[in-house]
Amino acid sequence: MTIKATLVAAFPEARRISNFLDRDYGEDGVVVSLDERPDGLWSVDAYFETGGADEIAAGICDGLGSDAFGALQSVEALPESDWVRAGFKSLKPIAVGRFFVHGSHDRRLVSAGRVAIEIDAGLAFGTGHHATTAGCLAVIDRLIRARRFARPLDLGTGSGVLAIALAKTLRRRIVATDIDPVAVEVARENAMRNRVGPWIEAVAASDVSHAAIRSGAPYDLIVANILADPLRRLAPKVTPLVARGGILVLSGLLPPQRERVVAAYGAQGVRLKAVRIFDGWSVLVLQKP
Repeated sequence: MTIKATLVAAFPEARRISNFLDRDYGEDGVVVSLDERPDGLWSVDAYFETGGADEIAAGICDGLGSDAFGALQSVEALPESDWVRAGFKSLKPIAVGRFFVHGSHDRRLVSAGRVAIEIDAGLAFGTGHHATTAGCLAVIDRLIRARRFARPLDLGTGSGVLAIALAKTLRRRIVATDIDPVAVEVARENAMRNRVGPWIEAVAASDVSHAAIRSGAPYDLIVANILADPLRRLAPKVTPLVARGGILVLSGLLPPQRERVVAAYGAQGVRLKAVRIFDGWSVLVLQKP
């Protein structure tokens, strides 16, 4: 019998829930998916092949504490089926520019000339399917066709998908950081799976003052696919890390949030070069004079 648990929360909490479920249950073959809902909240669905509904609900509440009581929507038994396999296969491969992001079950679909990035669902945020990640991949593809960057930084790396894309195309050392240690471990594993482990330095860093980030500066390319408020707050700290002429790619922004982020970086002397819209989400391209 397969048990499906569904939790709903705003993105930062949904991401924490997703990482908790993967960390505590991932070795048991549990599939965890993270999807945005029409109301702006995020749904976390986890499929368990062992344990009863009451046991699973109690384990989730114990692990997450009081936050789980508002987020946990349902824990239900599903009809017999291979739900673990179905959960992975529900995420179809996507082609973005030269990149082809796929799960391990779709390796056979990679065609010649594509830069294949293998990321399985349920490990950390960033399978490439959300518009913010796909948008960053599209912008990265365009940028590296015009310029060969030498010192890239990926802030908020999540699954490591953007760092892997950069490492595969630039063959340069990539500093990839996240505030979540679980995400950093996932990024390292994905880098090894994609055969770019030696190129990616994945680090858990709660702030850009971390030694690994400071030692790699100045960066000629910084990619940050996170959220609007953190991006705005980081502006005075991130701008000094950018080399003259360096590029910033910022994403995770809804249209009403875009101007505030542009203004925050404009106050630091960073100029907006382009805005790309992907399914309603903005990707900003800025440059430091």
